[in-house]
Amino acid sequence: MNDLPFGFSRPDPDDEGKGKPPEQGGGGDIPKMPFGFGPGALPGGMPGPGGAPFDFNQLGQMLSQLGQMFSQASSSTGPVNYDLAKQIALQQLAGTGGQGGEDRGAAVADAVRLAELWLDPATTLPAGSTNTAAWSARDWVEQTLPTWQRLCDPVAQRMSTAWVDAMPAEAKEAAGPLLSMLGQMGGMAFGSQLGGALAQLGSEVLTSTEVGLPLGKPGTAALLPANIERFTEGLERPASEVLVFLAAREAAHQRLFTHVPWLRQRLLATVEEFARGITVDTSALEQLASQVDPANPASIEEAMRSGMLEPQTTPEQQAALARLETLLALVEGWVDVVVADAVGDRLPGAEALRETLRRRRATGGPAEQTFATLVGLELRPRRLRAASALWRLVSDRHGIEVRDQIWEHPDLVPTAEDLDDPLEFADRLGAVHAALDDPIAEIARTEQRERAQREAEQRGDKATTDDNEDGSDSAGPGQPGQS
Repeated sequence: MNDLPFGFSRPDPDDEGKGKPPEQGGGGDIPKMPFGFGPGALPGGMPGPGGAPFDFNQLGQMLSQLGQMFSQASSSTGPVNYDLAKQIALQQLAGTGGQGGEDRGAAVADAVRLAELWLDPATTLPAGSTNTAAWSARDWVEQTLPTWQRLCDPVAQRMSTAWVDAMPAEAKEAAGPLLSMLGQMGGMAFGSQLGGALAQLGSEVLTSTEVGLPLGKPGTAALLPANIERFTEGLERPASEVLVFLAAREAAHQRLFTHVPWLRQRLLATVEEFARGITVDTSALEQLASQVDPANPASIEEAMRSGMLEPQTTPEQQAALARLETLLALVEGWVDVVVADAVGDRLPGAEALRETLRRRRATGGPAEQTFATLVGLELRPRRLRAASALWRLVSDRHGIEVRDQIWEHPDLVPTAEDLDDPLEFADRLGAVHAALDDPIAEIARTEQRERAQREAEQRGDKATTDDNEDGSDSAGPGQPGQS
């Protein structure tokens, strides 16, 4: 039986000579050490294989971080360890820079103010941002984490309960307290994956609303100048032009999310509806048991990465995903049309930037793919171009006021079928608003239709009566009416 402490093992005979320099008969290869130990990380203050003295402060920091990780796991009560997710995301984003000083904040504020002036004649929705912010990637993680928690909790909770429900009763009874430990380790694994995905997204997003969801605080128009600078490289457009264009998109999103109160709730509720229908393939549990080492938390994380326990999509979830994709497309399509009308004649490169962002949103980046693997959702408006064409048609035929009034109630917004046939939707919308614009004429038309219907019924009744009278006159012997 192995009587060595956890995480240690006896040396492998095959490793003889490894880590020694060639002049001492070794191969010169340094084996990798767990938990961040590397060359020179030997106790006792003695020099390591690389010749560098060991720093006890590093050992204390590593042990302290390890203790914090396990204490966070024990104190976490939800399905996801968000403290760990935040810590990992911020650590991965360390060195990416802060907000960049007051100059960047002032540039963002000026760009948003100019964009708001240009947006005023392009939409009837008033300005929705009450303040502006220049975020770093780390700021984006901290400011949007509460919304991500609402998005991830239902998915993680359903996944966790699905695994436990799939276990046989004998296994549950035998596991006993280990089930809670498994839940904590699962929360850590999910938090670790979420932290990596948020760090990747935070290093890519350009505004707080770029993924199509209201992630930040209501009324805050936030841009990420450092990410925008990297995005601008290679576009052959002035940095100020790109900044104003993105500020217009952010301000248009804020107008929509602020003055359409049902929209924020509907988007987030659709994700929750998707989570409620998650089911897990129980046959994968046997394969999981053969691949997971309880003494190695990294094996659980690797199992999650493999997609072995990927949830099975049900028809109800497919319907929820279709509604989410349609709503995301309608939001992005409306913003696309409004911003084009607002800045089209003012920014020479507006059309090129518009097409670049369309392709960026349509294809998605590595970060969005990571999040899709983790949560099961792809936050991409697949039908962005169809939605933009529908909003453009409605604007040209009925004006921006009728177009923006569609957002007044969720039952009025176009459906996926309307995206397939925008002309039919525009015709139907015109008939509805014609009745609303002239109610007196609509009442007269209704009275005329009712009068014509009554006259038709009266003519039908009279014809029936005449037929009955003709039948009684020609009745033969023995029939009713014959004396």
